[in-house]
Amino acid sequence: MKYNAISLFSGAMGLDLGVEAAGFDVRVCVEMNKWAAQTIRKNTDIPVIEKDINEVSTTEILKAAGLTRRQITLVVGGPPCQAFSTAGKQRGLADFRGNVIIQYLRVISEIRPKYFILENVRGILSARLNEVPDEYSEYEGIRNIKGSVIYFLTEEFKKLGYSISYALLNAANYGVPEKRERVIILGHIGDRVPIPRPTHSEHGLHGTHKWVTLRDAIGDLNQRVDMRFVPLRPRSVEYMKMLKAGENWTDLPPEIAEKAMGKAYHLSGGKTGFLRRLSFDEPSPTLVTSPTMPATLLCHPTELRPLSVEEYARIQQFPDTWVFEGAVEEIYKQIGNAVPVGLGYAAGMQIMKHIKGTIAEDEESGNLIGYSRYKNTTDYECSRLFEKQRMYNEKHKL
Repeated sequence: MKYNAISLFSGAMGLDLGVEAAGFDVRVCVEMNKWAAQTIRKNTDIPVIEKDINEVSTTEILKAAGLTRRQITLVVGGPPCQAFSTAGKQRGLADFRGNVIIQYLRVISEIRPKYFILENVRGILSARLNEVPDEYSEYEGIRNIKGSVIYFLTEEFKKLGYSISYALLNAANYGVPEKRERVIILGHIGDRVPIPRPTHSEHGLHGTHKWVTLRDAIGDLNQRVDMRFVPLRPRSVEYMKMLKAGENWTDLPPEIAEKAMGKAYHLSGGKTGFLRRLSFDEPSPTLVTSPTMPATLLCHPTELRPLSVEEYARIQQFPDTWVFEGAVEEIYKQIGNAVPVGLGYAAGMQIMKHIKGTIAEDEESGNLIGYSRYKNTTDYECSRLFEKQRMYNEKHKL
């Protein structure tokens, strides 16, 4: 039996392919990027609404899907995350009404699916609510408190009858050959859906499989001569010749490393992405939208080039038959912005298990593998820390 799903912020459909593999039937995609929209049309017969979600009504979504509200089991989507990215300035919910996460909330409130999946970056857990329109004046007291965005979203979903669970999940812990950490929020009208227990871990402990490696994912592509990629920058080539698989700028002789890094040499932080060759024996680092940028270089383990778009697609677990539209630079962006198919499958399968009542009773309590490398990144922990901070602020009138 298939269960109907609606996809928002679909991109190249990584999340959607995962939930489809779990048994859901995606009936419509909303995606404003023209190249991603063309990719969806090239590979599927799913209707695409190629518009800004701020301009898309629920009526239009339902009409394109050929469904009524009651026929929809699941809404999925990963709203663009610039406002919450830890790599830049966290703007929280600045420009509140136009924020795409608010539009996701709007669609959920109007369709009221039994379940939803919302994907976002780690920064959403610490983002601060920095603007409160009159209609949300009840949240004025939590402005600028760390974690107030996720608190706001949780409370608004609860008003609609949803129980919420979330955690920062490492995709490598779910069979993806990539150490990519993303927040997965699960909503259900009814009881709380447990966070899916990891199936993999770095060392294969506690009944899990070992992480899937880069070699597992792309090892058989080494002999292909039709790889598409953007060449390394000339400055990078000079130093990448000196590095072996798994090495980066720290493995260069000190005097050469300082010259290679320039001003960045004296900056604080790990800087592990500079002049980085990948290792075949580990999962890939998080795929970025451009693998040749100085601070996030993704150089092939043995060849003098960045990962190709074909290798990108393998790492994100797209089918080899999946055709991406646009120039190479646009394809990198589509794949780099995608949710790994395996992570989408883990989330979708957890919803499916909940529908069928097959989730283990100790799904979370019996889990001995951390969801991510960070502490305090589940709904239980984040809500407790937020309430503690809010009480402190109230006591000290901050």
